[in-house]
Amino acid sequence: MVTAYCAAEQFNISKVIKILEEGYEIDPYRTGLLPQVVHIQIPVPPTDETVGTERQQASSIELGDVFIFPSGTVVAWSVPETIASNLVTKTLLPAAENAHLGQIETEDLEYLEDPSRENSYIKGDVIFLGTRLQESRADVEASDGNNRELKERPLEMGCASRNSTELSVVNTVLAKIAFSSGLARSTKLAVLESLLNNYFDSTRSIPTLLSHGSRLPFTRSFILRKTGQLLSVRAQLNLYSELTDSLPDLFWNSRHELGLEGYYDQVGRALDVGVRIKTLNEKMDYAQEIASVLRERLSEKHGLVLEWMIIVLIAVEVGFEILRLWKERREGGHGMRAEKE
Repeated sequence: MVTAYCAAEQFNISKVIKILEEGYEIDPYRTGLLPQVVHIQIPVPPTDETVGTERQQASSIELGDVFIFPSGTVVAWSVPETIASNLVTKTLLPAAENAHLGQIETEDLEYLEDPSRENSYIKGDVIFLGTRLQESRADVEASDGNNRELKERPLEMGCASRNSTELSVVNTVLAKIAFSSGLARSTKLAVLESLLNNYFDSTRSIPTLLSHGSRLPFTRSFILRKTGQLLSVRAQLNLYSELTDSLPDLFWNSRHELGLEGYYDQVGRALDVGVRIKTLNEKMDYAQEIASVLRERLSEKHGLVLEWMIIVLIAVEVGFEILRLWKERREGGHGMRAEKE
């Protein structure tokens, strides 16, 4: 099972590394993808089906892969939910910025390892991960009977030289990162969809009130808060994340033959990410109209207050002028009576 968790607006990757390096090896296969993604491996406790002798257990300890992305998303491969949840909600909490633990979004995909294929693909909701060993040129030379040492073969993206077995494992990890990036993107999008739905729930009565010709009984703080919430969602979608990017930065230096960008796109198509982004933008356009109505109401209310203030000031000024004229007239009347006497 592959599970993605989105529990924060973003992660401070420097803090994430500082927290995890105390108990885990950071980037164990030297993919060189820091700081775009942090990779660790977690020992998975054996299940009842896999329990055997101590020697069997020691020789077959499974490791689950966990990938932490700056977008506030964690993707776990073959890691029990309790362990992954504890990592997200407790261990990584100090590195989370604007955490929303009460509204954690999760998405799941099944995955199967296919030892007969080198490449990977998605079919339905299942990831088929190709794990077949890739033959390198060094392996071919060794199989010719020369018994020479395998020549070091440098990997791009900052990976150290490895033999074909290590190379195959690293390529599998890179494929997992590509699929994880696509799944993290979908989960982050689900968070924004939830935020926008909450926005609509809180403003649902506005169209009804307007259709009835009623006044909008909203305070200035409510209107400003709703405007800020909408701007925050739009910024997270279009400015502060890679949700709308066709290809994240971490794939720019990847080897073309690995097809990592293809894996990323496959996840997007399987989870309708492109359609959902378009729909979300359309909903935000409608929400923007609601926000415009609220701002007009705020401006109208502010203008009405100013008008009444002006009216009151004019009334006070007129009152003082009337009082002055009355006093002058009264003093003038007293003066005329005094002259007659």
